[in-house]
Amino acid sequence: MKTRILITGLAFVSAISFGQKKEIRKAEKAIKSNEYSEALSYLNEAEPMLSAVDNEMKAQFYAARGQALFGTGGADFNKLKGAAEAYSKAIELDPKIEIQIGDQIQNLRATLINGAIKDQNAQNYKMATDKLYTSYMVTKKDTSDLYFAAGNAVNGKDYDSALKYYQMLLDMGYSGATIEYVATNKTTGEVEAFDNEKLRDFAVKSGEYIKPEANVAESRKGEILRNMTLIYIEKGDTEKAKSLIETARAENPNDVFLMRADADMSYKMGDNVRYNELMEKIVATDPENPEIYFNLGISNDQLGNKEKALEYYNKALELKPDYEGALINIAALKLSGEDAIVEEMNSLGNSSADNKRYDELKKIRENAYKDAMPYLEKANAINPSNQNVLRYLMNIYSQIGEDAKYKAVKAKLDALEAQN
Repeated sequence: MKTRILITGLAFVSAISFGQKKEIRKAEKAIKSNEYSEALSYLNEAEPMLSAVDNEMKAQFYAARGQALFGTGGADFNKLKGAAEAYSKAIELDPKIEIQIGDQIQNLRATLINGAIKDQNAQNYKMATDKLYTSYMVTKKDTSDLYFAAGNAVNGKDYDSALKYYQMLLDMGYSGATIEYVATNKTTGEVEAFDNEKLRDFAVKSGEYIKPEANVAESRKGEILRNMTLIYIEKGDTEKAKSLIETARAENPNDVFLMRADADMSYKMGDNVRYNELMEKIVATDPENPEIYFNLGISNDQLGNKEKALEYYNKALELKPDYEGALINIAALKLSGEDAIVEEMNSLGNSSADNKRYDELKKIRENAYKDAMPYLEKANAINPSNQNVLRYLMNIYSQIGEDAKYKAVKAKLDALEAQN
């Protein structure tokens, strides 16, 4: 009797396996016809029997689910996340399947990353963070997604997530350093980048390019440690901040990013003597490099030291007059008090004193616009496709009554937006 029961049981398992395989095949066929909702129905029927099959078939099930969810996802992040989790599960169960679904995964990641860029531009940092982290988690190979997820978490003041992601990067030995293969185009004289070393070498052999070089991008480890230090300071955990920066500086005493972190920490803790010493050391590392002054400007701006930030941005411009970032940041600094001015203007009543104060604030605001305007106009001349600069200019022209300029900029912005 026991033998019969065992044989019956085996037959039942076989029947389940066959049934499940049939449903998966139906789902895959529906996917090929772009019938994604129908495919999901077949997969839902098969799911209760999933435990009875081997990992290879389970992987096929999750791969099909990933594709069906992605097909119905559109801009629905929950479905895109579900697709990412399904693909990740498929790879976990059967690593060989990654080759089979590689193109699907790349398409999904491209959708997530492009969505994250739009969210970031709209300052929706939480959604940008989630999309980039989801993109990373599909295969856990492209660590740059995790790095940018952490950066968006910082911008969104989600410090716990930022610390978690940064620590993940450090634990896996991430540096972010990359090699860019370049050569000079003989016709144009411009330095161009190639996807890999072989393509660069082939271009040089063709005779159309000269001066092959390999440029190593700066490691991001120092920046990660700097950001982590500042987050600990922001959270009030000065002991962790000090411990982290001491360990990092001991390992890389000449790392400029770490010097900046140490300087920022010293400023926040009121140690102005150490802060000034470190700032001098940072500048001395490469006194003719506009990037250093620009980054020091950002650092001081973030710390609330606006006058020093302006000084560093101007120094960057002195060394590189067409430095778009410095021009934009100077304009932003000059407009940084606008919110407080508008808030005060809106709070005023109708008394003669209030009306007088309103006119004073209106004049201050207009002067700030006029101070910022030349920097934004120059930035626009350098890069006419920067839509954020065009929006700033459009607002300024509107506020100061430059109607003709307003209409011209609006037309440019409308044309650029229509292309996207």
